[in-house]
Amino acid sequence: MMNKCDIGMIGLAVMGENLVMNMASKGFAVAGFDIDQKRVAEFGATRAKGLDIHLAKTLGDFVDLLAKPRKVMMMIKAGDPVDEVISKLLVLLEPGDVIIDGGNSHFPDTMRRTKLVESYGLFYIGTGVSGGEEGALLGPSIMPGGSPQAWPLVKPIFQAIAAKTADGSACCEWVGENGAGHFVKMVHNGIEYGDIQLICETYQIMRDRLGMAAGEIAEVFRAWNHTELDSYLIGITAEILAYKDDDGSPLVDKILDVAGQKGTGKWTGISSMEEGVPLTLIGEAVYARCLSAMKAERLVAAKAYHPAIKRFKGDRIKYLDNLRNALYAAKIISYAQGYVLMMAAAKTYGWNLNLGGIALMWRGGCIIRSVFLGKIKEAFDIDPDLANLLLDSYFKKTIRQCLGGWRKIVADAVRNGVPTPSLASGLAYFDGYVTAQLPANLLQAQRDYFGAHTYERIDQPRGKAFHTNWTGRGGTTSSTTYNV
Repeated sequence: MMNKCDIGMIGLAVMGENLVMNMASKGFAVAGFDIDQKRVAEFGATRAKGLDIHLAKTLGDFVDLLAKPRKVMMMIKAGDPVDEVISKLLVLLEPGDVIIDGGNSHFPDTMRRTKLVESYGLFYIGTGVSGGEEGALLGPSIMPGGSPQAWPLVKPIFQAIAAKTADGSACCEWVGENGAGHFVKMVHNGIEYGDIQLICETYQIMRDRLGMAAGEIAEVFRAWNHTELDSYLIGITAEILAYKDDDGSPLVDKILDVAGQKGTGKWTGISSMEEGVPLTLIGEAVYARCLSAMKAERLVAAKAYHPAIKRFKGDRIKYLDNLRNALYAAKIISYAQGYVLMMAAAKTYGWNLNLGGIALMWRGGCIIRSVFLGKIKEAFDIDPDLANLLLDSYFKKTIRQCLGGWRKIVADAVRNGVPTPSLASGLAYFDGYVTAQLPANLLQAQRDYFGAHTYERIDQPRGKAFHTNWTGRGGTTSSTTYNV
């Protein structure tokens, strides 16, 4: 009789299958199941053949393959399918067993599911898994949260299969209770949206303003990947731009400019509004994808307005240096906003997030991995209560060095009609953040004028509300609440 498996995987599409292969390569016995039995049979006859991987034809048989306490991981489509599988597992599993959702579930769903599963005496983990199919196979970044009692049971497996940093640290650590893991993964994806959009805007400036061909732009990104911009996304951008189609021309020039998205960026933006955190750069990155989808309308509008971007005729080397500084400074803003959102959510939901540890988890395996993350880890090591990355000494120094070039690039783009929503919104956020006196005094006066929403005074204690009868006809009754 065979020994029981250490862990089981439900869902054997690309990510699930590669995670199974990863687990098996680290010496774990793995059970597998998928409702698509053709997929199961193909996996068993090919990649899983001869390995300590055991595939089941039914969910019941799958559960029977697992050693107690059973550890069941799902890599399936987020939403109703997760709830359906959980309902079936609750009948088959026993108290003390662990259910793990490794998909991109929305964190409120994970909070709800954690409560449900725990009510049956079982444990639940909602974990972000980042790195795509290659990361799943060779080592992803893993961000688990949920039932704290479950962490010791899965920690040896998760940390064994996770990516490792240069010093051998696993890019996987416990994030926090209930939905914390999926929240951190959601913010990761939001920052990913921002990073990608910033790179794309930089690419468009080189293409349309500097008149550079894809191969030339590839060389610039390749060179930048040996600077402070060293990252996975910069690296693959260079490879993409250098890739040739069958006819020898750049493949990227033949790809339709309509972007897709799966919802995590949108969730990040919505969450920021609920928390009252300005996530402007990432929000613009999401909207840029939405605007790209309006291809037919954009074609009509282009014919109606005939926009023409003039070629730059000055010092290209200096321009590219300014562009690199703009990209790096805006990247800092993207991460700063994401971290402020995580801090706000931690207070709202009672999570004890290790902010420096999160940066460590993102240093390997995940899509936003970069050398830059080490600076974030250092910032929170120096000051665990740091309110914003922009207040850290390294980032203050860096922003000051980059600011002049950043302003020049955004101003040049505006003057010449190159859309830079994220580069520009990042700069606007910075300018607003460092401005001691914003025009919100006028805004509050307007709200009080038309809605009696009250205001505070600079010569009175904070929290004390005032209302003015601006017209002499409004009376003295004011709103009962005051919200900043």
